[in-house]
Amino acid sequence: MDEEYFRKITSTGIILILGVLSFFLLKPILLSVIAGFLLAFVFSPIYNLLVKWTKSRGFSAAILLIILLALIIIPIWFLTPVLISESIKLYVASQQIDLVTFLKDIFPSISSSVILSHAVDSTIHSFITNATNSLMNYFANIISDIPNIAAQILVIFFTFYYALRDKDQIISYIQSLLPFSKEVHKKLFDSTRDITSSILFGQILVGLIQGLILSLGFFIFNVPNPFLLAIVAILICIFPILGPTFIGVPVALYFVIGGNTFAAFGIILFTILSHLSDHFTRPFFVAKRAKLHTALVLIGMIGGFIFFGILGFVLGPLILAYLIIIIEVYRNKNLPDVLIQSKQ
Repeated sequence: MDEEYFRKITSTGIILILGVLSFFLLKPILLSVIAGFLLAFVFSPIYNLLVKWTKSRGFSAAILLIILLALIIIPIWFLTPVLISESIKLYVASQQIDLVTFLKDIFPSISSSVILSHAVDSTIHSFITNATNSLMNYFANIISDIPNIAAQILVIFFTFYYALRDKDQIISYIQSLLPFSKEVHKKLFDSTRDITSSILFGQILVGLIQGLILSLGFFIFNVPNPFLLAIVAILICIFPILGPTFIGVPVALYFVIGGNTFAAFGIILFTILSHLSDHFTRPFFVAKRAKLHTALVLIGMIGGFIFFGILGFVLGPLILAYLIIIIEVYRNKNLPDVLIQSKQ
């Protein structure tokens, strides 16, 4: 009995030690591995169609890997120099913006006090300088970190390929580790699939479409630094509650300040179109799927961004969603719709 107990303790200790060592080993590339699995999930429907056509899992996964390579490498190759150039132009232009005069015209009380006027002028220019400096430093860090970025992308590609090709075996292995019955397995995986689809397609993809529509307006009306603003627009549109207004209205005000009311009207029009697109695209992507409450999505995105960086926009809401699903399975009860809204 003592020998059996000793073996269990020893085995548990070895597993814990190897688990901790494995975590630290994978920690530098963990986010890339997760990104690879998420991309495999996104491309899974296309992969299933290709498998039916090619009758080969490996060949189908290879085709999608080539497509993913093109979708990632080509934009990075062509847009990086443009974004760096636009960042430099934005930095120079930001030093010449005269927002103080504009504010004085709107709020004459600012002009009446020399101290207040000087304080407003100093605060605005300090904010603009710090913001543009941070942006320039961000791009400088990206350039200096190219070898690490290339390695992370390589990990994403490998994970993506094998996650697609061996997805059935991976799912079976995960199910074998879970201490639940087959019925609970099905409920757990169905809920996880629905929530993941809802967040990836209903929030991320819809936000991407909104950002692209607004970005089209930037290019049509010759907004300065359109590529840079397009990226900002996409990131803002992905956030729930914020949306296109938070980038469209400031750009329109920029044109109003410059006296170009036609361009300002055009940007407002594209901002409205971007908002309206949500009503057509979101039901298409999230119909008949459970949805995470908007507040939880927002909290998850903010917390995820602070903790994980850009990838946290996706991981944050997913982590909260999976926690809620596990709690629901553990309690063997349905949680109220305030947390996870039931299927439509």
